[in-house]
Amino acid sequence: MTVRPFFRLSLIAAAVAAAHPGLHLHAQEQDEYVLDSLTVYSSTYRNTATKTQLSPQETPQGISVIDEYTLDSRNADTVAQALRYVPGVNTELRGGAVTRSDLFNIRGFINYQNFYDGLQLLYNDWNLQPQIDMQAVQQVEVFKGPTSTLYGSMPPGGMVNLISKKPLRDAYNSVELSVGSNNLKEITFDSAGQLGDSDLTYRLNGLANSSDGQADTSENERIMLAPSVDWQISDATLINLNAYYQKDPDMGIYTTLPAQGLFQHNANGDLDVNTYSGDANWNKYEREMLLIGYKIDHQLSENWNFLQSFRYQHGDAYQENTYSSGLAADQRTLSRRAYLTDETGKGVTIDNQLSGIVITGAIEHNLLLGIDYFKFKSDIGYEDAAAPAIDLFDPHHHLIDGSQLDFAASGLSSQFSIDTEQTGVYFQDQMRIGRWVLLAGGRYDTFESREKGIQYGQPVDGKVKQHNTSWRAGALYEFDSGFAPFISYAESFEPVGGLDRLGSTYEPSTATQWETGIKYSTADKQTTGSLALYRIEKENVLTRDPNGTAYDKIQAGEVRSQGIELEARTQVNRNLNLMGSYTYQDVEVTKDNSGLQGKTPVWVPDQSATAWASYDVFNGPLAGITLGGGVRYIGEAEVDATNSDTVPSATLVDLSLGYDLGSVDRAMDGASVTLSANNLFNERYYSCFDTLNCWFGAERSLEASVRYDF
Repeated sequence: MTVRPFFRLSLIAAAVAAAHPGLHLHAQEQDEYVLDSLTVYSSTYRNTATKTQLSPQETPQGISVIDEYTLDSRNADTVAQALRYVPGVNTELRGGAVTRSDLFNIRGFINYQNFYDGLQLLYNDWNLQPQIDMQAVQQVEVFKGPTSTLYGSMPPGGMVNLISKKPLRDAYNSVELSVGSNNLKEITFDSAGQLGDSDLTYRLNGLANSSDGQADTSENERIMLAPSVDWQISDATLINLNAYYQKDPDMGIYTTLPAQGLFQHNANGDLDVNTYSGDANWNKYEREMLLIGYKIDHQLSENWNFLQSFRYQHGDAYQENTYSSGLAADQRTLSRRAYLTDETGKGVTIDNQLSGIVITGAIEHNLLLGIDYFKFKSDIGYEDAAAPAIDLFDPHHHLIDGSQLDFAASGLSSQFSIDTEQTGVYFQDQMRIGRWVLLAGGRYDTFESREKGIQYGQPVDGKVKQHNTSWRAGALYEFDSGFAPFISYAESFEPVGGLDRLGSTYEPSTATQWETGIKYSTADKQTTGSLALYRIEKENVLTRDPNGTAYDKIQAGEVRSQGIELEARTQVNRNLNLMGSYTYQDVEVTKDNSGLQGKTPVWVPDQSATAWASYDVFNGPLAGITLGGGVRYIGEAEVDATNSDTVPSATLVDLSLGYDLGSVDRAMDGASVTLSANNLFNERYYSCFDTLNCWFGAERSLEASVRYDF
């Protein structure tokens, strides 16, 4: 019998559900609406929160989607910029001068592990982390809370999945030139279409840019290419081949500044936002990344589908840098050490998904069965040496001579390898019973890691072999009014390396989350919103062993995170689109043997709020103009783990202005110009790990672009 499931979505419906909030309406005539650049995802697309094509509105757990229109309207050039307006996410961790990594905090927990098209990106816990450029990204999805049931080892706060731009059958080409603050020069291109009369369609994205960094003497450079080809072998089988290549010859700085002179009193005055504590002769970060992958999507029958995604990754990163070792009593002389790292990494990751729909009586089951695997290996070299101090208020950035650095004297030389391997088997059943949507899933993981070689002058041969079972369940009820209350439970785990003082290995650090709330959507999808309340409890956190030395650890620590997230969006009319969010979070170390019990971790603002409005003009002398503006409030955070002081709050304003030149003259159809400003009023703001290691937030930046679509 052929099943006609409720969950079966057409590609158009899947695209609308995935991209809805950013549907950009233009007036073809006075009273007629048409969809502009409606993107139809290929059948390989899977929603991050369920690994299916189901809408986030049907998922009983928090998820935020930043679609292509929103990314373009905010001129989001980095993942951090894309996430600035998402509730529960703090992207202001290492300031505006540090641009080489995508580091953020979700629901109070730091996350380094980005995903790209559902597959984990290579990360070696050091300095080698792929940084996908937003030119290659079509949509960003943030899955809130524990995600281990679908993705294995992950921090409990959530994850970010970047969805790449997909091949298109209709021909599309775009070229854009940009200039801006800090001597920015950039060219991007995007091309898609069918290859002749074949069953092949393609997408090719590219970028080249250069700019001065925010910190004195620093520079940024990047080259990126991202080709992708779809081969529709038959009505039932699609193969996608994809690659991503990026070379960063120079990626700014990674140094820090003391809180004294930023927001704490310094007898010498305030430091400038461009202050650099490093040395131009010893500042380098070169990175090269290559990702090659494929997807095989095969429709086994009317109701069953198989998807296999595979990626090979290879990367190199070399850096020369300094770090702060103390601020003198004069509050201006900063002691420093110089170091270098030389890292290579490679690995493979694969995810196999079998999904299908089964009807049992009044229950419709959307089943998902999967097996995924990744294996990464990284070789790391590290050297460390004494370096001359620097006067922060009268800096000399050419004090270090690399040939004179005595790395041997420190005894901290390292040359070692890290091998990591994870295998996961998972299942999920998303059921519909009338207006109820129920979700249940589980996963079993085995994780192995080995570090071998010399670390900081000492031999090391440490092995970790751990396993974990994670569960997830939730329920959501859809009312005719558009409201959908939900409740869910989810678990996560993170492997823990090392040995206790008795020589025993540790257990994984685990976490549980209870979440409840309500989602809302009008029938025409023009207004959506959600309210979520959550509580996460993380256990088996390493803390000091009271019966051992200061370096001995036991798993007696616990951290609790709880909060409220509110997110709303509405297309008021064909001209005006409004978005807003609010976050309140209370994060606390609830058990610890190091004196941190009752303290709040760093990088966790107590509150944050955002608002964004965009307005399109279709008629009259201003026709073709799109005006956007937003406000971001970042609340106070702790300056260090002991909560000795707070990092001040900040309110930042962003603006964008676009103009369709085709509105002036049809001969210029496809041409447009855009002006954007971040931190328009150039407010000083900060982030800190401790009082010796702080960063300035991003200063005001202006950018002007000319684009031609054809």
